[in-house]
Amino acid sequence: MNTLSILSPQHPSTLSILTSSIYKTSIFSQTLAISQTLGFCSPRSFRTPASQHSPQFRASFKSPSSLYPVEPLLSDADDDDDDDDDVAADEYDDISGDASEGVDQSDDETEISIAAAEEAPIQQEEFKWQRAERLCNEVREFGEDIIDADELASIYDFRIDKFQRLAIQAFLRGSSVVVSAPTSSGKTLIAEAAAVATVARQRRIFYTTPLKALSNQKFREFRETFGDSNVGLLTGDSAVNKDAQVLIMTTEILRNMLYQSVGMVSSDGGLFHVDVIILDEVHYLSDISRGTVWEEIVIYCPKEVQLICLSATVANPDELAGWISQIHGRTELVTSSKRPVPLTWHFSMKTSLLPLLDEKGTRMNRKLSLNYLQLYASGVKSYKDGGSRRRNSKKHGSDMKYDNIDSMSDAPLSKNDINTIRRSQVPQVIETLWHLKARDMLPAIWFIFSRKGCDAAVQYLDDSKLLNESEMSEVNLALKRFRIRYPDAVRETALKGLLQGVAAHHAGCLPLWKSFIEDLFQRGLVKVVFATETLAAGMNMPARTAVISSLSKRSDSGRIQLSSNELLQMAGRAGRRGIDERGHVVLIQTPYEGAEECCKLLFAGLEPLVSQFTASYGMVLNLLAGAKVTSRSNESIDMKAIQAGRTLEEARKLVERSFGNYVGSNVMLAAKEELTKIEKEIEMLTLEISDDAIDIKSRKLLSEVAYKEIADLQEELRAEKRLRTELRRRMESQRISALKPLLKEFENGHLPFLCLQYKDSEGVQHSLPTVYLGKVDSLSGSKLQNMISADDSFALNGVGTQSSDSDPEMSPDVEPSYYVALGSDNMWYLFAEKWVKTIYRTGFPNVALAQGDALPREIMRMILDKEEMKWEKLADSELGCLWRMEGSLETWSWSLNVPVLNSLSESDELLQMSEPYHEAVERYKEQRNKVSRLKKKITRTEGFKEYKKIIDMTRFTEEKIKRLKVRSKRLTNRVEQIEPSGWKEFLKISNVIHELRALDINTHVIFPLGETASAIRGENELWLAMVLRNKILLDLKPAQLAAACASLVSEGIKVRPWKNNSYIYEPSTTVINVIKFLDEQRSSFLQMQEKHGVNIPCCLDSQFAGMVEAWASGLTWREMMMDCAMDEGDLARLLRRTIDLLAQIPKLPDIDPLLQSNAKAASSVMDRPPISELAG
Repeated sequence: MNTLSILSPQHPSTLSILTSSIYKTSIFSQTLAISQTLGFCSPRSFRTPASQHSPQFRASFKSPSSLYPVEPLLSDADDDDDDDDDVAADEYDDISGDASEGVDQSDDETEISIAAAEEAPIQQEEFKWQRAERLCNEVREFGEDIIDADELASIYDFRIDKFQRLAIQAFLRGSSVVVSAPTSSGKTLIAEAAAVATVARQRRIFYTTPLKALSNQKFREFRETFGDSNVGLLTGDSAVNKDAQVLIMTTEILRNMLYQSVGMVSSDGGLFHVDVIILDEVHYLSDISRGTVWEEIVIYCPKEVQLICLSATVANPDELAGWISQIHGRTELVTSSKRPVPLTWHFSMKTSLLPLLDEKGTRMNRKLSLNYLQLYASGVKSYKDGGSRRRNSKKHGSDMKYDNIDSMSDAPLSKNDINTIRRSQVPQVIETLWHLKARDMLPAIWFIFSRKGCDAAVQYLDDSKLLNESEMSEVNLALKRFRIRYPDAVRETALKGLLQGVAAHHAGCLPLWKSFIEDLFQRGLVKVVFATETLAAGMNMPARTAVISSLSKRSDSGRIQLSSNELLQMAGRAGRRGIDERGHVVLIQTPYEGAEECCKLLFAGLEPLVSQFTASYGMVLNLLAGAKVTSRSNESIDMKAIQAGRTLEEARKLVERSFGNYVGSNVMLAAKEELTKIEKEIEMLTLEISDDAIDIKSRKLLSEVAYKEIADLQEELRAEKRLRTELRRRMESQRISALKPLLKEFENGHLPFLCLQYKDSEGVQHSLPTVYLGKVDSLSGSKLQNMISADDSFALNGVGTQSSDSDPEMSPDVEPSYYVALGSDNMWYLFAEKWVKTIYRTGFPNVALAQGDALPREIMRMILDKEEMKWEKLADSELGCLWRMEGSLETWSWSLNVPVLNSLSESDELLQMSEPYHEAVERYKEQRNKVSRLKKKITRTEGFKEYKKIIDMTRFTEEKIKRLKVRSKRLTNRVEQIEPSGWKEFLKISNVIHELRALDINTHVIFPLGETASAIRGENELWLAMVLRNKILLDLKPAQLAAACASLVSEGIKVRPWKNNSYIYEPSTTVINVIKFLDEQRSSFLQMQEKHGVNIPCCLDSQFAGMVEAWASGLTWREMMMDCAMDEGDLARLLRRTIDLLAQIPKLPDIDPLLQSNAKAASSVMDRPPISELAG
């Protein structure tokens, strides 16, 4: 088996290894060094004399450092929880949860004895595998009873942390364990200790991860501890030593194995003598596309198997532990919120790198406020002038939080001011890097949420010279070795940056190249890695600093903000245990996000795990299948009863054991009870501030004369307020009447510029420059007009419809209408007259750019009609709402030509209001002043001082009601999140399966189509089975079969538009014809899914089939990638998916032998470097 051992921090690349103190007494190290220098690869391990007596383990002869380096000092795990005043050093808020069986986290840990301390130097000379082997020998000699937490802790050359010890103790008590702790805190040690105990007992353990790359990494790590013969690997690509005591696998593989324990009829294997299953990265349970797998594993897992669930810190670990305890058995919860290496948060701007938080770590650094930056930018040296600034400080308080720091200035900043300040502070990559280098904060992982951005950053820094001459020589030597072994895997465009100490790491790179970069980084030969967020998902690649370039990233639905969990997951890469005293996290100023947004996200709190349990064809088939058809003949169908299939009621009980239903039945009940209490309290408080309640309190508190005076004035005030409201309506009516003819005038002429104005939910006023397209009613037959007509949320109310008949001054033409415009921010705006501030004379001329071209108005209408009509409400009003929708690439050039408001002249404004409007405005102002005078008159009355107490209490009650409503809204959102689901989807899918004759849900007979589908791994198992059982595939050659299979698994693979003069290979005519035939079958299948309300994607895309056909036909990698429109990583991923599907075909039941033979031949040809992934 090939192994990627070109680079290793434990294997120095020159003969200088012979001088290492670690190897100076070992002849094996000399052999290793010579072999490595001459042979370009390192042997994994050597047999030691000690291991001849016990062949269970093999030595790797790597560095004695284990999963974590040696720590000479005691861990701070025994310190009091409240001795860490620096909240910024903690990754998360404290999270505590009662263990299901009452884990006592307050027990003091056993002190290290003097004898143990004396033995420490001798212990450090041993490798971890030797200490593990010694423990196994002792267990064989003295029995299992000697295994305890101290014995397992002794295999490490450092003192384990408190939460690790608690988790190991819970495991040794026979409980399942849920561990929730920060990223990089050492959760893997718990799994490793459990594996040592299990192997010592001569039993078996499974270790699962969500990613193949992570499985490969754990496979290499566990072989160092347990030896090659004791560790196996099962992924979609690899099957190595699958009968080993320690078996590493992906979660999907384990789920498919577990199906047998609940009645799977098509699997050839299941769980045999497995005692422990470790579920790593269990917080993936919240992943929309893959979370179901984790829940299925817990639901189907035999109760006698212990589960160890390792999770990053989440808001509701107690719910997870409670769920597992309820459906699987006794489960204990261990949580930790303290990082072994504390974090310091920084904020990078154009000229400085400042602490993000104040000295206590609880609020934003005041020097990062927009007001301070504005003063700094204007040359004012803030906080140096004693008197006035100190007075201002006293006025506003010294404990200013991030959300009210803008109160430093009396005049609120406009949106334009904010944007100007932010844009002026955006740093270049080199500027932030300079600060990191000057402060000794390298190496760093720099997260940028696009591949193009990562590559551009590397090119921008390819002259940065972060390596010295010696390090550059090492990189050159490593690169030569890598090129000799994997010539096609070298990323030529990245070499210049690599020799300077910078590299990119993202899905567009080949897996081999990414492993090479990871190895260089761990050796300290790459100082900065620009990576997408996928690097944060469990890979063991810590750095001193994590830089996060933005708080938002692009998704299929537009730009979305990072969640607090995602932010902390990436931040968790900072700080190397045993190397760094502190880790550093650097957030960067962007044009749209400043320090305020960073602090809001940082202090937002953790997000809870949310069930994503959904049914699939594979799940339904495997749960309901009973008897199966074993052979067919012209006369009869023979049936073989394998088992009695589950009834729908039995299947329902299984499905309803999901995490979502557990949360729904417990937490939702408590949440609804809380909601009821809040609603009752709001109702009671509302009665307390009603007019009648205030009147009763006033009568009791005031004298009769004082009460009568105030009561009469209050009655007069209410009447005047009603009149003010009516006059305001008349004013709006006149304004709409004045606007309508102006907007109508521009329906056919040029497209004028408009200024739209609104206030957001926080009271900030926004002015939007736009170009006017027209009235929605004039867009007859358009998608927008049809949507507004059909959707009640867009309904409009007339301004004066109720009173215009009785009031002759009320204009009859006051019915508001919807209009549409395109903003300078490339957003479409749907608005009523209410939101128009100004109309300008200037605009786009409605003239064709060239003879024969459509007019601009027509072009924009056609572009608008292509949009998906996903409108977002910006502001609400009874006169019509303001809506916004993101534009497209086609509207981008149009939006760029909409001028900013400052460049538009006031003399161009057309909005000349009518005389009735001006009269209505004057009446409204006069009435508003009258109301104000009445309020002042009330304050001068005899009993106002006592009356004000009632009013102040009323306002206090109103604020309390507001807070209760906010709390109610949060609880309502939580209830919506945890609403149980799954069974309805299960029934819908079973109806499709029944109608397609894959399974009879009444008799539970599984037919050949269902049998094939139940054994497939894929997104839509039934669709894949239908294709693979189609006889049309039998006429295809192996390369053509590979191309057809690629069309089934190419979802998410894209052509990269920034690649110039690029191309992809076209498939052969035979393949195109086959895909066209399959497309008709796909259309029928989609119609059936739609009929039953099932929405599972059915991929069939011929775009990349030619690339796979070319590779399967024998083209070299260089020929494939020459001017290719695909990234190397994308093509490699597509080829691996195709190989995975092809490799399944020979193992599927009831598939034609010819197809199985061709699939085996195709996968064999395709699985070659550089896309073959190495397992160890």
